[in-house]
Amino acid sequence: MVETYIYRGKTIEQLKAMSNEELAKIANSDVRRILKNGFSKEEKILLTKIAKRAKAKKTIRTHIREMLILPNFVGLTFGVHNGKEFVPVEIKPQMVFHRLGEYSLTTKQVKHGMPGLRATRSSGFVPIK
Repeated sequence: MVETYIYRGKTIEQLKAMSNEELAKIANSDVRRILKNGFSKEEKILLTKIAKRAKAKKTIRTHIREMLILPNFVGLTFGVHNGKEFVPVEIKPQMVFHRLGEYSLTTKQVKHGMPGLRATRSSGFVPIK
């Protein structure tokens, strides 16, 4: 059984067929505000780039982390800049109406090791294994 993604009673195909005004009616408040006020200059350039490269199935590299993920982005791969490199993000239906930057972390998880001998004053008295 194949599970289909449904957002507020609409399938992803129905969401792709909707205009921005219709999407704003079913979205939450922050998405509604973005769709009603329109996109910024950089976001509009990204949208035209997406329209050109969607057919070629190429990775679309971008620095615009605050770009809203729209239903027609599903299936595309974005290279989202995290400050150091472009992290590949494949857009899935569950990511719709989130931001691109949410899936490209800017910091690594901190992993602390064991204390070394004489790392601090008290570690001089740690028994050697």
